[in-house]
Amino acid sequence: MKALIIEDEKAAVRNLKALLKEVAPVIEVIGVLDSVTECVAWFQSEPAPDVVFMDIHLADGSSFEIFEHCRIPCPIIFTTAYDEYALKAFKVNSIDYLLKPIGAADLRRALDKLASLHHASDPQESLSTLIHSLQKRGHYKTHFLIPYKGDKLLPLAVDQVQYFCITEGITKAVVSSQESYVLPHTLDELADSLDPERFFRVNRQYIIARNAVRDIDLWFNNRLSINLKIPVNEKILVSKLRVNEFKNWFAGN
Repeated sequence: MKALIIEDEKAAVRNLKALLKEVAPVIEVIGVLDSVTECVAWFQSEPAPDVVFMDIHLADGSSFEIFEHCRIPCPIIFTTAYDEYALKAFKVNSIDYLLKPIGAADLRRALDKLASLHHASDPQESLSTLIHSLQKRGHYKTHFLIPYKGDKLLPLAVDQVQYFCITEGITKAVVSSQESYVLPHTLDELADSLDPERFFRVNRQYIIARNAVRDIDLWFNNRLSINLKIPVNEKILVSKLRVNEFKNWFAGN
């Protein structure tokens, strides 16, 4: 596999090359470019590599200017010290966005995504799906505005919520103090708007936060019973078909 590095900081180039050698020694770095002008000329005359590692701030401008002059058909992994360009990056074939200083684990995860594209039956469709998924990261809910005492709106941070549940058609968010707040959303809507790294829909009635889990009981018929850190009036059972998915989610796989 051939890789091109677009980076104007020599120390960052050395670090990335060292990490690649450690994490994926089969990757061959075929070149290092440090400016927009140099990149445009390169992509207009050379065959595309298998992957590009691209910093955003280059010696003569933003790397996004490159896309105004030429097409880069291969997957791109952005490497930058700034996080405000993430959504823009995912519009130009980016499969990941690594913040400096880059660690081996971050690089390994990015390369795993790249490998999944190469093994897909339709790489372009898989890339589009992945980019859409990554773009959603910046749109997950962080707060709710809860109607309170008739004439107020109470801000509720998603970080405070231990679980969401639905009872008799009413959706509630429950926090660590055991207070509950009525939400004008269905659980389906919440499942689409919450960060799946932090929340999991265990069944039709409950969405739980990972940090709310105290322990887990093995239950009948290969199901799981979730015990939360705050008391709940009924057992929270993981649907049988979702047990393996739940285990992988909880373990961070």
